[in-house]
Amino acid sequence: MEISSKENAQLFSNNTILPVDRSSFKSESSTSKEKQSCCGGIKIFLGALSFVYFAKALSGSYLKSTITQIERRFDIPSSLVGVIDGSFEIGNLLIIVFVSYFGAKLHRPRIIGAGCLIMSAGTFLIAMPQFFMGRYQYERFPSTINSTVSISPCLQEKSQTPLSALEKSQAKINAGCEKEAGSSMWIYVLLGNLLRGIGETPIQPLGITYIDDYAIEENAALYIGCVQTLAIIGPIFGFLLGSLCAKLYVDIGFVDLDSITITHKDVQWVGAWWLGYLIAGVISVLAGIPFWFLPKHLPKPESRKDSSTSSEQSKFITQDNKEQQKSYQPQMKFAEMAKDFLPSLKNLFGNPVYSLYLCASILHFNSLIGMVTYKPKYIEQQYGQTSSKTNFVIGLINIPAVAFGIFSGGLIMKKFRINVLGAAKISLGSSFFGYLLLLSLFAMGCENSDIAGLTISYHGTKQKVDNEQGLLSECNLGCMCSQNDWDPICGENGITYISACLAGCQASNGSGKNTVFFNCSCVGILESPSRSSSAVMGPCQKGNECPKMFLYFLVISVITSYTLSVGGTPGYILLLRCIKPHLKSFALGIYTLAVRVLAGIPAPVYFGVAIDTTCLKWGSKRCGGRGACRLYDSSALRYMYLGLTLVLGTVSIFFSIAVLWVLRKKSALQDETLSANGERDTCVTKSRKDNFVNSDHLIQTTYWPEKETRL
Repeated sequence: MEISSKENAQLFSNNTILPVDRSSFKSESSTSKEKQSCCGGIKIFLGALSFVYFAKALSGSYLKSTITQIERRFDIPSSLVGVIDGSFEIGNLLIIVFVSYFGAKLHRPRIIGAGCLIMSAGTFLIAMPQFFMGRYQYERFPSTINSTVSISPCLQEKSQTPLSALEKSQAKINAGCEKEAGSSMWIYVLLGNLLRGIGETPIQPLGITYIDDYAIEENAALYIGCVQTLAIIGPIFGFLLGSLCAKLYVDIGFVDLDSITITHKDVQWVGAWWLGYLIAGVISVLAGIPFWFLPKHLPKPESRKDSSTSSEQSKFITQDNKEQQKSYQPQMKFAEMAKDFLPSLKNLFGNPVYSLYLCASILHFNSLIGMVTYKPKYIEQQYGQTSSKTNFVIGLINIPAVAFGIFSGGLIMKKFRINVLGAAKISLGSSFFGYLLLLSLFAMGCENSDIAGLTISYHGTKQKVDNEQGLLSECNLGCMCSQNDWDPICGENGITYISACLAGCQASNGSGKNTVFFNCSCVGILESPSRSSSAVMGPCQKGNECPKMFLYFLVISVITSYTLSVGGTPGYILLLRCIKPHLKSFALGIYTLAVRVLAGIPAPVYFGVAIDTTCLKWGSKRCGGRGACRLYDSSALRYMYLGLTLVLGTVSIFFSIAVLWVLRKKSALQDETLSANGERDTCVTKSRKDNFVNSDHLIQTTYWPEKETRL
């Protein structure tokens, strides 16, 4: 009592001096100025980071929109396209651990700026093969090319074809073989995407943690939600840019467009895929400029100056004094940082919430990455849509639903002040209902198109032929037809034939896109003798029910995308709040690394391999060998694509349930501890009130840990 009274008298005398009151006013004004500068700095960084997210999302989504264009241009299967798509994750894998661990202790904004320059260089490299390869050559029967020579599609005798035409055809094949090495230039696309992955590495772990370190705790969720929402605008423009470029011919500016005999609706059409990469590269350069002028550190908000952990974090993690002192050291030597690497890694994976959530995310992203990568191909093959329309629909309808879902998740977190346990519930609920909606898409597919020799016989009976011998029939045995060609025509009986020769057509009229074939013996099998048995260029349209199914697919797809995206921001908050503050950048880096290695790299590859198993008709390269797939089995493609997505998503839900169970258990134990400590603190507070009954102002100037508020 004697000591406490002395302390009380001393403190009272110090606080009764007039200048102290003035200094307190000065401190309040300086605090307000500091708060304004803090808010201004974090908002500038927030805007710059949002633009970078926009740039990287635009180039990434544009790559997804050009998957089928690259496949046709380089004449490669879907599995190889999956390897090209996964090279981005390989580049990320190479340096993600070092960037996330050491980058957090260096100048984070400048590291992000350097990453933008590397990312733009990779984007430019992807477009380079267009300027070194030969012009794109598609399969066309000579009679469809603008020429004065009329050639019969059904070559019953070799002498029927003029020697000049045969020589020209053979010369074209030889020229194609000489330029066959150009098809291996897809390696440059792979290397460019690899470089994009290296440049993108520091953006997420360093950018998100920078916001979480210097933003007010209750605003962190909203800021992260805003960044992710604005990042979704990138894919909108990416797919719309892909839609625009898909309508432009691949060699635009290099050839006379009037000589092109195919349209953007043709399955052999390749758009100006390279043009969008040049635009995306310029945007990436511009996005990196502001980061070179941002400071290494920002002033921390008042609510975070008194403690190294947030109140939400302190509920689920424990931190000893040594780690607190280590986290407050202004600078650490490289050797000390390296020595602390393995203990930090062990500490991270010793957290059960982090480990379980990591497993759930890996499976969840396997499902989403595979689905998003091949969604344009699925829509094109399943519903008979063009590449341009597919990209337009995804960019204008599907992606905004994802943006609205991510923003809704962040808004819900802020408005209802949801804690970690609530974030886990939202994340689990969005996954459950999202995959439940995805299940209904199995009933919204189209039947196979009627293609003679593949899905239907020449006599009109339904069949499915696994080998190409079914392409030959009595009606075309007299013709010298190649079974490797893919130059489809539509008979007036509504059946598609792989080529005019296999349809047994004896004559043709017109040239280019307007060519009409007559006296087609295979078409006449199902027609009356009085009909002319004619056919026109291009495949027949899918069944009448297909446009309606496509509309249903779009509606369910939009709702599913929104539902799955609502859990995005709560999942980020769950990740950030359940790890120690000095390990945040490292934890996000390991999280990104695991997702890249175990989801981003393998998912496009094995999804592509699975999709290739549903191919009915493979293209052939000019000098032999299998090229890109021309036709897929619609039913098999639907069950393979949706089934693989649903299985992976379902398994991830079980891990999310385990995360929620662990959090509930920890929360219950912590509440018991807090209640026990609360009773003891009440007694201490009561005794302090008895001692300082006449010094109310002292209580106001003393820091109390209980004043911290939860997120």
